[in-house]
Amino acid sequence: MLGIAYLLIYLLCGCLIIRALLPHKSVVVRIWLGCALGILLLMWLPMLLAFVFSFSIKAHLLALIPLAVLTGGCFIFLRDRKPTAVFGKDDKSQLIIMACVVIPLTLLGGYLQYTHCLREVNGSLHVGQSTYGDLPLHLGIVSSLRNAAFPPDYSILPGERLVYPFLADSLSTSFMLLGMSLRTAYIFTGVLMMAMVYSGAVILACRMTESKKAAVIAVLLVFINGGLGFLYSIDTLGVSNGNSSVNPLQAGTWGERLSTILNGWYQTPANHADFTYYNLRWSNIIADMLVPQRTFLGGWCMLIPCVYLLYDSLVDRKENVNYRQVVLLGIMAGGMPLLHTHSFLALGLMSAGWMLYDLIRQRGHGFTGWLTYGLIAVVLAAPQLFFWTFRHTAGNGGFVQFQFNWVNNSGGNGLRDGYLWFYIKNIGLPVLLLILSLTDRNSHRRRIAAGAFVIFIAAEFIRFQPNEYDNNKLFYVWWLLCAVLAAEYAVEIFERMRGLRSRYVLAGMMAVACFATGTLSIARECVSDYQMFSYADVQTAEYVEENTPEHSTFICWTQHINPVSALAGRNIVCGPALWLSFHGYDLRPRESDIRAFYADPEANEEVLNRYNVDYILIGEYETSSLTINEDAIASRYPCIFESDNGNMRIYQVVTD
Repeated sequence: MLGIAYLLIYLLCGCLIIRALLPHKSVVVRIWLGCALGILLLMWLPMLLAFVFSFSIKAHLLALIPLAVLTGGCFIFLRDRKPTAVFGKDDKSQLIIMACVVIPLTLLGGYLQYTHCLREVNGSLHVGQSTYGDLPLHLGIVSSLRNAAFPPDYSILPGERLVYPFLADSLSTSFMLLGMSLRTAYIFTGVLMMAMVYSGAVILACRMTESKKAAVIAVLLVFINGGLGFLYSIDTLGVSNGNSSVNPLQAGTWGERLSTILNGWYQTPANHADFTYYNLRWSNIIADMLVPQRTFLGGWCMLIPCVYLLYDSLVDRKENVNYRQVVLLGIMAGGMPLLHTHSFLALGLMSAGWMLYDLIRQRGHGFTGWLTYGLIAVVLAAPQLFFWTFRHTAGNGGFVQFQFNWVNNSGGNGLRDGYLWFYIKNIGLPVLLLILSLTDRNSHRRRIAAGAFVIFIAAEFIRFQPNEYDNNKLFYVWWLLCAVLAAEYAVEIFERMRGLRSRYVLAGMMAVACFATGTLSIARECVSDYQMFSYADVQTAEYVEENTPEHSTFICWTQHINPVSALAGRNIVCGPALWLSFHGYDLRPRESDIRAFYADPEANEEVLNRYNVDYILIGEYETSSLTINEDAIASRYPCIFESDNGNMRIYQVVTD
């Protein structure tokens, strides 16, 4: 309850600030922007105070002071005296759309968060398919930031500053400090941010198009995305054309293929595990991004309000520039790099495109608005970028390289699919609607496209980090904007077919083509179930949580499913390359030291001193991956814990 009360204070203050600055906005928009601002302040204010008081309950309580000052200051010094908009027809219409779209999507998101984050089954902890890879990384950040000194280090690479954007995870840490369990805090913040993303997508789409039908369709095209991959699974249904190793989507017939999609490991036709065979790479945003990728979720939670403020205040302004709104935009945009770097980059790219388009069309009128927004955002973002982000990219050749056509030209080794066909196959028929929509002389659509396609061009020609697939985080922002254009054109075609009885049949067929793949991907996540932590892992984490110092260090192997780092939040000498290699780190020296110590602990005792090790973990992963002289370890260090099944043991490093 303390955590919920704390959140409500921030949400209320955020809404009051928006009420003071933007009273002319509709009630629904003010509440949504206020909640977004409140969440952003909740992420930032305790974190700033953590540089003095550590990320502690004290920092959180003291953060209420600057929150009160900001809220009061906005009302006293910055308040817009324009009449306050009251609840009207537009609000009612928007609420109806949100009830039809946002509530079902949020319930779906809540169910997936519940099933995909440490669901207890007979003492073990289960997850879903999409969270099996990255969830322990985020759990480790959440649990290790408790009472951590700032700036924090990686708990899975002590001694190296945490440069991974952590604000979406530290939000969960805040609720842990305020009394929630790790699982509850993670699910609670996940559902909260998903509701904000869905609400924002509806409000943004309604702002960008006058057609309510187009707004709803655009939101569905964004979140139930998937492309034409489902056609592989229904082609020649009566004949089996493959097996589990070759052409798995066409292995078996009828129900067998559906069973493969729903029960196989990444066998959905949106993001298929066999990349080289099918080249299906357009992941469903709900299943593969919002649920498992917490930084993406947090990024979109703030990105969409920034896009709304940008479009409303500078791109499609109806009057002179509202500088209160522009300053608010600059502050929210400037707070994004530590939340999600890709979202900040996408916002910067679209801003450049829209600014250029606006200055050309308006012949320089409104430039001071763009300058104000840009200066504020850059000044606030620069310390984050130089102090954190660029530390692991500078001089690293794996970042920022030329690569044409994204993953269709993997490693620059040539196109796997024809250029246009790759996008038609992966994104689906809406790509054709998008292209056709841009052939009309429609300044409204071209204005939106001017911002969107700067993102597309950058992502299409530049690989921004070692994992080439991560450029999808830019493409999805492009699609967030372009889905509005495709949806508008679809509605136009439908209206022009008035009088044609078959238009509803054609619309139904189009809906199947657009949403079948995404629906299959989401359905797969709804039924996926995998054990991540065994009962012995849970026992180990509980012991470590209750009996070891908060920021003590363990030596163990580098597996990603690690109860010590993920569940208990303790430091480990070296985490998995699965994550850290994509963050720009060479792990070979630490891996070599770990192997050497376990094989000959007496001769390599300096390894423990080098990494300030307090405890030695020997579990199933260590036993299967390393050569271990446990007799030598047991003779030198006392065993302080053994799990009921004997598979997990902890030895304490005792210094004289």
